[in-house]
Amino acid sequence: MIDFIIVGRGLAAGVIAHTLHSENISFKIIGNQNLSNCSKVAAGIWNPIVFKRLTKSWLADDIVPFLNTFYKECEQRVNKKIITPRQLLKPFTEEQEKKLWLNKASLELSEFLDDTIYDNNLPELINCKISNQYSIVKQSGNLNMPEFLRTTDLFFKDQLMDEIFDHSKLEINSNFVSYKNINAKNIIFCEGYLVKNNPLFSWVPLKPAKGEVLTITSSDLKLKNQILNKNGFLMDIENGNFKVGATYEWNDLTEETTEKGLNELKSKLSQLINCNYTITRHEAGVRPSSIDRRPIIGPHPKYNNLYVFNGLGTKGVMLAPYFAKKFVNFYLKKENLPKDVNIDRFYSYYAH
Repeated sequence: MIDFIIVGRGLAAGVIAHTLHSENISFKIIGNQNLSNCSKVAAGIWNPIVFKRLTKSWLADDIVPFLNTFYKECEQRVNKKIITPRQLLKPFTEEQEKKLWLNKASLELSEFLDDTIYDNNLPELINCKISNQYSIVKQSGNLNMPEFLRTTDLFFKDQLMDEIFDHSKLEINSNFVSYKNINAKNIIFCEGYLVKNNPLFSWVPLKPAKGEVLTITSSDLKLKNQILNKNGFLMDIENGNFKVGATYEWNDLTEETTEKGLNELKSKLSQLINCNYTITRHEAGVRPSSIDRRPIIGPHPKYNNLYVFNGLGTKGVMLAPYFAKKFVNFYLKKENLPKDVNIDRFYSYYAH
């Protein structure tokens, strides 16, 4: 009998798999990678700063060092480069912004904000719209999501069942679960926004947000290991391509691209660059955000061997490694889950 069945094939399932593997906990992964686009199309950016209020992202002091260690260990495991530290460039629109930036860079945000204001004279920034000056967020970067998913699948190929999980085939017993011919002590659902189709956890209160992104190519752009952020982002990826994003939509929760999304992305791009480009891909996915913007982790209120790992939202790349470790410590060492993410805060939504 194995320890866990992991249901899902996105970022959350992959991170849980690597975390369980590092603790020698046995598992099977069951899921179909074409069921949800969210992880596949995401830019995988992590940013320790909330620009709206110019404050640290939630738990950034703990989470950023942890994610760097975690993904570097994954790189060694799968023998492939999957993370890139990047300078995140933040242009200024007014003098007051610069003053606030410099003030915070010298005090509570010194670890994450560069305390220098730069002129737009780098050759890498040619044809980027930086009308005034800019500064840099430190300790930001991105995870190559397609490569993370691909290499994770490859590394765990012997533990992988590539199929859509059929919830009606799950049998729950007091101290184990059965799915087809697999017996496991526990099962953990990492289904993203599709948890709505899971009869055991459909009551979990998500507030999904659709996002659309573009991939473009342009010989006039020279960004290298940088992210330009101004009401959207532009980031270089492999082979002279660039990722552009992203939109937010709460009503249309299909994974279909839209004319509205395309126009919004073109508008964002017009604020970021002033050169010709060609759109090579237009993609959409649905982010599994929760109603209180915090992950939702822990056991089912009725069945203590059923777990959920969800609600990672827009910051999944940052949050997943740290909270996967918290989950494993909860499972192995009986440590309490942090109350901000514990699913028990939503037990009142469960209809007995």
